[in-house]
Parts: sequence; structure tokens; C-alpha cells
Amino acid sequence: MFSTKKNIVRFGAAAVATVAVGALAGCSGASDAPAELSDGDVTISLAYWGGDTRVSQTDQVIEAFEAKYPNITVQAEPADWTGYWDGLATRTAANDMPDVVQMDELYLASYADRGALADMGELDIDTTNIEESALATGQIDGTQYAFPHGIATYAIVANKDLFDEYGVELPDDETWTWDDFADLANELSEKSGGAVMGADQIGGFDVGSVKHWARSEGNELFGEDGEVTLDPAVLAKMWQFQMDLQKSGGMNSPEAITESFNAGISGNDMATGKVGLASAWNTQLTALSDASGANLVLLKVPEPEGVDPSSYKPSMFWSIASTSEHPAEAALFIDFLENSEESADIILTERGVPANDVIRSAIADKLAPTDQAAIEYQDRVTPGEVVPVVTPNGASTIEAILQRYTQEVFAGQSTPEDAAQAFVDELQTEIDNAR
Repeated sequence: MFSTKKNIVRFGAAAVATVAVGALAGCSGASDAPAELSDGDVTISLAYWGGDTRVSQTDQVIEAFEAKYPNITVQAEPADWTGYWDGLATRTAANDMPDVVQMDELYLASYADRGALADMGELDIDTTNIEESALATGQIDGTQYAFPHGIATYAIVANKDLFDEYGVELPDDETWTWDDFADLANELSEKSGGAVMGADQIGGFDVGSVKHWARSEGNELFGEDGEVTLDPAVLAKMWQFQMDLQKSGGMNSPEAITESFNAGISGNDMATGKVGLASAWNTQLTALSDASGANLVLLKVPEPEGVDPSSYKPSMFWSIASTSEHPAEAALFIDFLENSEESADIILTERGVPANDVIRSAIADKLAPTDQAAIEYQDRVTPGEVVPVVTPNGASTIEAILQRYTQEVFAGQSTPEDAAQAFVDELQTEIDNAR
């Protein structure tokens, strides 16, 4: 059985009941007895997305788990990102969701609201070494529907080689402001004679940027009731800051920004050495460094004095289907993934910087220097006391909507104020339509 450390939660029978999912609703007569491990042979299914490296690692983890628990067989069902969500939706509608599913923050509320995910608040999974603020990323209305495997933190990436080459000093990121950011970007552009640009875009193409700007202003993107609480003035301010920096020559042009974004993490302007500053998640440092071959460093995102606008982004979650016939075994496997050093030695940071503090420390000296730097950065960032509300059902397309309005604003097709209000209205409509 599992350990009995503090903060361990146990699986309740209500979580294993078959519940309404879309139009194919059903219910079961679950008893009040807690789920227990079977003495007989059990097979559980595991669905996840990922490439060849993840598939190979997951197979190794499964082999190690099955060696430790020989009566449990884990049947892996990998897929690419698009195929994964298409397949999961189809199987969920048929009340045939895999026992263990890899879950993403954008879709968590959608599946939880349909009753497809088990209430993990009573699962035999040791959460002792996972921060409450990290655990809360998988909670909706206080119910734990998912456990974060890895977490990431928003950051500014600086190409130190370019700063050194053109005689620009890196900032004190504990005290710098957005005005300091703009001054540095302009200085780098000027001293390079236009050979490189000071900065790529730092807000408007991902949700992380909007959350950080909003929380810096004492605002939040979403409220507890699923309403969009983002103040349009905050979004307009973020856009205007970048438009001013584009005008002064310190930031990429709208055309270059779009081209850089579409090139992806290994082909954008930071990865190809064309800019000195850009925004990214700390866990993307290795990919950017490998692509650029440059000495890249992580800097804290500017924040007002006395304010902690940072928050954790789960790299991915583990959830259990509410229809699972083997919730105890599914929980045991997730516990192995979350808390086992044997599993961690195989996965390392491929699924993100481990949310488990002890595991994170245990693998640190086995990582590449850039992965170590990502962990060091995360350890010195203080997340705000308020944990951002999980993206509501209906808002999973938020980044596509945000990118469209950002490009319209940068292209001069809409004012920041008008586009910000339109963004909030459209996003709220999407959420309302999903209810």
C-alpha cells in the first residue's frame, strides 16, 4: 500500500461513479467503500501526447513500475497533440476514457465540468513535497481534478553574448522595471547599429504574459465563477508599451514579431540570435540555448515593488477517469510518476521541472546546465498568494483569440483600447456558450 505521510489523500467511492459526459450521460451505483488495490491481475490504460523521446521514456517508466508491482499492467496509448485530444474527446463521449490521462490546463475545466474526471481529493497520492500553490493549479472550486507533473514560471530570456558584445550591462532583475527593460532594449538596438534588435515581443501571444501583467496591476484574468475579470485597460497598457518600444526602435516590427512567433521555439529570433531580450517559460531555456548556441540567461519578469505577480504554469497534469474500474491502481501509478526517484531518473525534465520539491533537488546534478539554470530560476521566483483560476470551460481557444487581437493592434488595424474590450467580450461569449 501507499505511505501514510501527512497530506496524503485517499480515494472515495464517489469519484469512481460513472457520471454524465456530454450527451451520453450515465451513472453507476458506486458503493461507499473506498477503492482498494486488487490482489489479482489488473490492466490500466494510460493516454498521453508526446514525441519519440517521451514515448521511450514512458515505456521505461512503465517497465520499472510493472517490475515493482507485477500484478499491474499499464497499457500505453501515445499520440501526437492533435490526435490525442481528438481521440480523448471521442472516447470520453463513449464513457471509455483511459484510466490515466495526461491533461493540459486549457482543457482541464472542460473535462472536469462534464464529470469525466475523478475527484482526486481522496486519492492515495503523496503530496507532501508539492507546494500548495502548485497543487492548486489542478483544482476547480476546491476539488483536485489533476496533479501537476511539472511546473514552469514565466521569465525574460537575455542573450548575454549580445549584451557583452555591444557593451550593455545586464540588469539587476530583482529591482528592474518595465521602463528599465525598454531602456536596455533601445540601448542594445542602438549600440549594435541595427545588427540585432533589442527585444522580441514580450506579451500578447501567450496567456502567461497577460496573467503577469494583470497580476502586476492587482487584477486577474478569470474569477472563481468562470467570468473574465481581466481589466481591458491592463491589456491595452501591455500592448501600448510594446507599440511604443517598436516606435523607438527597441522591439521587433509587427511583421518580424509574427515571423518570429511562427518559427517556433527553435527558430524564433531569440533562438537565432537576432534579439537580446524575449519572454519565455523557464523550462524553454534548454531548447533556446541548444538552437542558438549562445549563453542565454533567465531574468525575473519586471514586477512592482512589494507585488508577486508570478504564478506556476503546469507543464502537464495527470488525471484519472471518473469511469475507471481501477482507480486505486491508477492512483498508484500516478504516485510512482510524481514521487519515485526511479521514475524521475528516467524522465528528468522532459515533462517539465518536477513539481515535487524533493525530486527536483534529487535530479538537479544529473541535468544539463541550462536545465539546472531553469530550476535555480524557479527556486528564486516567489509566486503570488492568489493562484490563478483554471481556464474555464469554453476558453480553451484563448491564445488563438489573443494572438489575433495582438496582431491587429500591432498592425494598426485596431486601437489597444478597442481590441482589449473586444477580446474580453469575445472570450466571455465563448465561456457563456459552453455553459
